[in-house]
Amino acid sequence: MPTTKDYYEILGVSKNATDDQIKQAYRRLAREHHPDVVKDGDKSSAEARFKEINEAYQVLSDSQKRKMYDQFGQAGFGGGQNGQGGFSGFGGFGSQQGQWGPFTYSYTTSGSPGSGAGASPFEDFDPFDVFEQFFGFRGFGGSGAGRAPKRGKNLYYEMEISFGDAVRGIEKEIRVESGSLKIKIPAGVNNGTEIKYPGKGMAGPNNAPSGDLFLTIKVSTPKEFQRFGENLAISIEIDFIQAILGDTVEVPVVDSEQRFGVGKAELKIPAGTKPGSQIRMKGKGMPRIRDGGRGDVVVQILVGIPSKLNRRQRELLEEFKKS
Repeated sequence: MPTTKDYYEILGVSKNATDDQIKQAYRRLAREHHPDVVKDGDKSSAEARFKEINEAYQVLSDSQKRKMYDQFGQAGFGGGQNGQGGFSGFGGFGSQQGQWGPFTYSYTTSGSPGSGAGASPFEDFDPFDVFEQFFGFRGFGGSGAGRAPKRGKNLYYEMEISFGDAVRGIEKEIRVESGSLKIKIPAGVNNGTEIKYPGKGMAGPNNAPSGDLFLTIKVSTPKEFQRFGENLAISIEIDFIQAILGDTVEVPVVDSEQRFGVGKAELKIPAGTKPGSQIRMKGKGMPRIRDGGRGDVVVQILVGIPSKLNRRQRELLEEFKKS
């Protein structure tokens, strides 16, 4: 997929467009360029334009994908990224498949990576599926007969869970349009993770296969942390004496035994620690869905310098300076 595409330009909206404006633009363009409503000689170009419109809508209508696109462009869908905000060494984005009880699932976090450099997330993309999900049908009749619904309607839901539940994993029974389902959210799930339950959507017409259920998980990260996949970052401030002499301090870490998923652990500050230093606490982060291990907590050290000194403190520092 060319890297020069501008999804906002394709839909004819500004970068500040609201969700409603994006939907309205998609509704108008998708109907206008649907291959079933153009002349036979124009079908090839119409299908290409139709796919382009649906690609743009797939990204801009999803808050997580849109945020990725705004920050990284289409390169944001090609793989992971390093840490941000001054932290380094964090894992990128990923995808996973597995089975919990009667349900198979796959999940992606913040957009799944391609299969290699430059891989497109739309390689298996069917624009008529997107059109059907939005309008409820695939074609307008006539030449659209060959595009009869292949399966039941996909269902899309969101679920909010606590940070503690994200740390431990949780099993719930939910009611969706297709009925009641017992689902299990794996430990370590991230905010924005989308879990796919194949065949758990609406039943297909005329014995066609059922659609899928897509469940987007919303998780709030405690204010102490910045989250980067299974790794967490925190900042702590120590005084300059602690930085010079070293010390042991308590810092927040992930603890599945605690109700809210946050506990405390001791961190040793080496003597001579410089401002901005990072100390990695192995295995104190979020559970890893892939292998059941744990991520890390990376602690960035800030050193506080007193703005005022009393007379005795100044004398001691002057003596230290002379020595």
